[in-house]
Amino acid sequence: MNVPSLMLVSSDATFGESLRLRVADAYAVQSIAGPSRLTADVRANPPSVVIADFRNVSGGGHAEEILLEELASLSRRPLVIVLKGDNCPEPIERHIACTGAISLRGPLEIDDIVPHLPRFSPVQHEETTDKAVANKFSSSDPRVIGEDDPAFALSGLTRQFETKTPRLRMMLSDLEMAARHDVTVLLIGETGAGKTFLARLIHEISPRRNEPFLPIACGALPADLIESEMFGHVKGSFTSAYADKDGKFIAAGQGTILLDEIDVLGPEQQVKLLRVIESGEFEPVGSNRTHKSQARLIVASNVDLQPLVEQKRFRPDLYYRLNMLKFEIPPLRARRPDVVSLAKKFIQEQSTKHAIEITSIDDSLFVSLLNYPWPGNVRELEHVIQRAVIYCRDGVLSARQLPSHVVACQPGPSQEDGPMFDRFAETDFLRGSLGRQVALSEREIIEQTLFQNNQSRTNTAKALGISRVTLYNKMKKYGITK
Repeated sequence: MNVPSLMLVSSDATFGESLRLRVADAYAVQSIAGPSRLTADVRANPPSVVIADFRNVSGGGHAEEILLEELASLSRRPLVIVLKGDNCPEPIERHIACTGAISLRGPLEIDDIVPHLPRFSPVQHEETTDKAVANKFSSSDPRVIGEDDPAFALSGLTRQFETKTPRLRMMLSDLEMAARHDVTVLLIGETGAGKTFLARLIHEISPRRNEPFLPIACGALPADLIESEMFGHVKGSFTSAYADKDGKFIAAGQGTILLDEIDVLGPEQQVKLLRVIESGEFEPVGSNRTHKSQARLIVASNVDLQPLVEQKRFRPDLYYRLNMLKFEIPPLRARRPDVVSLAKKFIQEQSTKHAIEITSIDDSLFVSLLNYPWPGNVRELEHVIQRAVIYCRDGVLSARQLPSHVVACQPGPSQEDGPMFDRFAETDFLRGSLGRQVALSEREIIEQTLFQNNQSRTNTAKALGISRVTLYNKMKKYGITK
């Protein structure tokens, strides 16, 4: 009779003996004291199940990661159950997230582990495939993913990051599994595609959701201040360092840090970031004191990092570390099914925000939105909807309230953006790009101020700090009527 085999990797002899006695009737148990390399015999005859006791790990978890990778490469892949502590090293967490191994967080008793072991009969064992073993474990069982919190429903990201696009739904499903583990996630997507919003959702469905979420916009910071923003500095470390300052890696505590536009980091900053990812260690600018970060890191970029590696602008070792869990967010032009649903969501939000009643939406609005390529992605759609809602006077939202370049399906403002350009397109002040933008801004300010003051010209002129005569002249110039 063939008895399924179970390999236990644990340095705790007492725990190993207790488990062996408990499952002796169902499994042939082989014990290994630590995460050593697999022997030729194990490779030739892989175990049916592996229990890896990694609750007390030293050395950053790299030896344990190598063992897990070897198990994943076997021709007949075993079911792997990883026992982990509260401070599980990232290499182990990353492997669990990538392979879908069962993870159980300690402290654990034998009775917490046994329910996850498949009970094979001899005949069943011979016919079992990797897929059949995996199917014995339902992803709806919170113990399978190592969390008992009912908030960890698999529909979390797909429910909150609204999408009807199959490609994005699949990506969100994979990302949701990674979100539950303390691993560094890389988000790639164009400007406005929703990277910050998605990063915040990852934080909110993770075990760290009650801790701070702190974004760092690297692209908005001078190169010499990025390091200070991340790691902090001590007084006197540079000219404007008048006092000690904690960086985001300290301020976040056990929360989540979003490092946006990581592609702008210089070589020295990349080295320090790699060190934080590997060991959690860093020093504030001008300090010799080493700190240890407990925060979870999410990094984002508007561009793919692979070409930067080839151009020697991005470190290969940092890239390969981040690329293990890379998720690409498709642009809005590749998510046509989402345009209408997102537009309706923004209409509701903006009408509530600005206290404007929208009684109906004309089909012409959605036709124009669907035809436009949205170079600014979701952020541009939100701003266009906000503008349309503000300009809606009769409660009927239609293409009339959209910018003319959106209706014309031309990315970027057209030469005739709104009623004023129909009348004044040939005047000198509109021929120049700067003059046109100034006129656009002034017209919108006047219209919004009129709306806020219930179309009272007297109150609008007072709010704008101009005379009524000046206001009348500008309204006439821009074709604004009450």
